[in-house]
Amino acid sequence: MDTDMGTKGYAVAPLSVDTWGAFAGLVERHNGIFGGCWCTYFHPSCEQRGPGYEGSKAMKKAYVEQGRAHAALVMDGDEAIAWAEFGPPEELPNIHHRKQYDAEADLVPDYRITCIFVDKRHRRSGCAKLALAGALDLIAAEGGGVVEGYPHEIGEKRMSNSFVYNGTRTMYEEAGFEFIRPKGLRNTVMRRVVDPA
Repeated sequence: MDTDMGTKGYAVAPLSVDTWGAFAGLVERHNGIFGGCWCTYFHPSCEQRGPGYEGSKAMKKAYVEQGRAHAALVMDGDEAIAWAEFGPPEELPNIHHRKQYDAEADLVPDYRITCIFVDKRHRRSGCAKLALAGALDLIAAEGGGVVEGYPHEIGEKRMSNSFVYNGTRTMYEEAGFEFIRPKGLRNTVMRRVVDPA
């Protein structure tokens, strides 16, 4: 399923076995993302996971093959240039500041958006917003529900992209999310309901 994303010619496609090569290309262009993570941090721990970059890559690929890893890929032709990882809490149980989050939780969402990443060649061009919108569209296609995101509060001081791994509060507000509470020093809990498509 591709979703047309406007005049730039970008489209959104779900992460799947068919799009694994495009996803892998994006990750490999950035040396595994955040020190070889391959966007595995938020998944459950895996005892069979091998060490380092290759271990994370193999684990992520296995999750994709098993249908246990979801993301919206922003595509420029055949090349993935951004993504937004999403999934139900059982698929993505590991979030930053989890002890505080669990202590203050008022409900369990149907979906979480845990990571947004944009190719360094395409930053500041709206691709993070496209990835977030694509994730919401894919969630709607799966039946919708309560969706949480954990974006960052950014003050006047610029933060490194490696710290803004889930976008900003402003971006989420523009996408219809409501601020629920702070989480940690500069993270937030934000929430919206996505209607089924």
